[in-house]
Amino acid sequence: MAELIVTEEAKERVVLIGIQQRERDGSEESLTELGELLKTAGAEAVGRLLQPREAPDPGTYFGKGKVEELRELLLSLEADAVAADDELSPAQMKNLSEALGVKVMDRTMIILDIFAQHAVTAEGKLQVELAQLHYTQAHLLGMHSSLSRLGGGVGTRGPGEQKLELDRRAIRARISFLRDKLEELKRHREVSRAQREKSGSYIVALVGYTNAGKSTLLNRLTDAEILAENKLFATLDPTTRKLALPGGEEVLVTDTVGFIRKLPHQLIEAFHSTLEEARYADLILHVVDASSPEADTQMAVVYETLRELNALEDHSIIAVYNKTDLPGTEALPKDIHAAASVRISAVTGEGIDALKELISAEKKKSRRAFEGLFPYAAAGRIQSIRRQGKLLEERYEPEGIYVRAEVPAALYEQLIQEQQSQSN
Repeated sequence: MAELIVTEEAKERVVLIGIQQRERDGSEESLTELGELLKTAGAEAVGRLLQPREAPDPGTYFGKGKVEELRELLLSLEADAVAADDELSPAQMKNLSEALGVKVMDRTMIILDIFAQHAVTAEGKLQVELAQLHYTQAHLLGMHSSLSRLGGGVGTRGPGEQKLELDRRAIRARISFLRDKLEELKRHREVSRAQREKSGSYIVALVGYTNAGKSTLLNRLTDAEILAENKLFATLDPTTRKLALPGGEEVLVTDTVGFIRKLPHQLIEAFHSTLEEARYADLILHVVDASSPEADTQMAVVYETLRELNALEDHSIIAVYNKTDLPGTEALPKDIHAAASVRISAVTGEGIDALKELISAEKKKSRRAFEGLFPYAAAGRIQSIRRQGKLLEERYEPEGIYVRAEVPAALYEQLIQEQQSQSN
């Protein structure tokens, strides 16, 4: 009997490159993160090279001498490709590829590749394709030159490689089609959001840097059983689940796509409707990886993105410092935007009860005091109060049922209108 031989596809060997504009500007850490992105995409970072200079060379990203040093490094490491930590212009990609004789990628291409792998829902796939087409449209010439040097691999998944053979008119037509489809899905999302608001549902949005543990936290809070891996952008598609709070009340918790430094503008545009979940939430839980030495920088990136989405103003925010079961989490950076903070471990469950109490307290702040008399024929309306608010007193009288409660603002307005209609 022949022995079964399992062969594993060889990973691309990639050298990371970046520009260091000044000392301690975070370029080393950013390059390390680029290596993690490559790992998530399925490649292997085998070397790195930083060039100190005020700005990238407009023609080849690196200066002439550094390009030669990079070429020798590629040969010595037997590397297949180069990954730049910035988005390259078409000219930079084309010239660098010709000078080095290998495939050249940039940070944006790698992130788009990861999104292409991880998008699951129809909407997520459409959003990724739209972002990739915008990138392809802007980099058509450079990508033709670079990707033709090595078939397959990082940066060639999804529509990327096949769309290189389309002319710009075909790409524009496809972009227009995708925008129409996403606009239709956006309208459906807005209808669902309006229904949630009408029902008085309290929405909690999880936001944070990628790999901060948002999906693990959602699983811990709601038994959502969604994918949670120790990878960047392990989950992309938003998930909403019910969370039971102390006292029996329920809220809806929505996970959102993770943020990252230098998040491609194509993705912010494409995922705008998904990221809007944070904008329309009643409460934002800012999940922070407390074990990361870059926690303060990551927090700044999250708030910069929220500000770009107009999701920062008029929101209650709780800073959720996750992974505090790991060493090095004693001293934590302060979240100046948060009204409260809590230390948790989504893996062990430490601090989860305290988090639920904070959510309950924030929800209580959003309630309004209501009292009124319901006719017995409308007794079913009291169930809405029980489900969405807090029933403080219920008394049966000859004229009807007297109720005193704390209810969400949307439900309060509905109840007042109903009371006024009954009196007229």
